[in-house]
Amino acid sequence: MMSPPPPGWKRLLAPITAASAFLFKYFGVVLKFLPVILKTGSTMILSIGVYTLTWGWQFALGFVMLMFVHECGHLLAARSFGLKVGAPMFVPFMGALIALRDRPHNAWIESCVGIGGPLLGSVGALGCDALFVATDNPVFRALAYSGFFLNLFNLIPIGFLDGGRIATALSPWLWVIGFVILGVMVWQYPSFLLVLILASSLPRIWSLFQAHTEKEERYFEMAPIQRVTMAVTYFALVALLVAGMHVTHIDPDNI
Repeated sequence: MMSPPPPGWKRLLAPITAASAFLFKYFGVVLKFLPVILKTGSTMILSIGVYTLTWGWQFALGFVMLMFVHECGHLLAARSFGLKVGAPMFVPFMGALIALRDRPHNAWIESCVGIGGPLLGSVGALGCDALFVATDNPVFRALAYSGFFLNLFNLIPIGFLDGGRIATALSPWLWVIGFVILGVMVWQYPSFLLVLILASSLPRIWSLFQAHTEKEERYFEMAPIQRVTMAVTYFALVALLVAGMHVTHIDPDNI
């Protein structure tokens, strides 16, 4: 017959047992989110590496983090409405994106998810300028300017840019204005990315001239206060971003 272990063993084994349980739980959480970590982390590292070749590692790291903050704004807004979203993914020289796995139930939700990115992204740009004031490091001012520009560009009311989603709460006809704005940009600054955005906006532009079902009409219905709130937020954010770009612009002749 085996004798029971000495009482002191229980005191010795207790912390080991607790630590083992914690480790199993921790690694379980890590394994659960491993696909997300690999997807977001690997594409972030890839983008930082590619941008480093052009801009240097400090600006590349800051620029990718600004895009990450922007995408987190979309993610938080989407989840606040109970929508399922994928992890942020980065594509060098194309930007970053999150995939909505659930379609927004109406234009109000779509516009809120759309403006979430520029709102949080603008805070990130402001943070960079605050770091410039504190450190006098010109990299932070360059990042602030880039952040303001990045978020302002995304507010162009066209296609599946953030501004295109926000326009669903204001007036879908704003997509036509956005199409003209982007068309001028393509004419002046030919770019594959701009052409791609312009081409991807055509289905939404075309939908404006087609008959809509009752369900499609209801999608754009919302309370007047919601429409006014989104309009004020959108145009105020545009004005603040333009002002931010003006303040943080560095004249190359003065460097």
